[in-house]
Amino acid sequence: MLQYLVFLSAGAFLLGAYIYVKSMLTGNVKPNRVSWLLWAIAPMIAFAAAISDGAGLAAVPVLMAGVCPLMIFIASFAVKGTKWKLVKLDYACGILSVLALVFWAATNDPDIAVAFAILSDGLASVPTLIKGWQYPETETGWPYLIGIFGGYTSFLAITAWTFSQYAYPAYLVIVSILLVLSIYHKRILTYF
Repeated sequence: MLQYLVFLSAGAFLLGAYIYVKSMLTGNVKPNRVSWLLWAIAPMIAFAAAISDGAGLAAVPVLMAGVCPLMIFIASFAVKGTKWKLVKLDYACGILSVLALVFWAATNDPDIAVAFAILSDGLASVPTLIKGWQYPETETGWPYLIGIFGGYTSFLAITAWTFSQYAYPAYLVIVSILLVLSIYHKRILTYF
């Protein structure tokens, strides 16, 4: 029964994307387009790999972790002040995403695709982690808080504990916690 919470997390991901887009349109959030594009690609690779390895409902949050950033990326073109400057890190993330697909095709091993997707996504997170730490007012934590919940619900739906099914949700929880901490670190520190 708990495995059906993935549908609740799917709705939560959509809500998080809506809140983020609304914050962009009001000028409160200034997304980094490269991060959001790569955050869309890497989970899609992980989703496809997990499905090919027999994942069922556990892959729903991973899918939404790709669909919602894609929606945010597309919406960012309607907002002034978003960044679209490619740097070496962006190229490295793109190359890792392509390598994930190439190695997956060459080896037919979904674990390799998931590992490269995690590496690519993690590198894509670095600019937003830094921006969140330095300029927390340019971000909102809602999508990342929902990422924690979404990743957790995947664990409730996993039927076979294989790397391709649990690794990306585990990564999603960890990186989402780091992003939340980078954005809210000043507020958190005031409580201590």
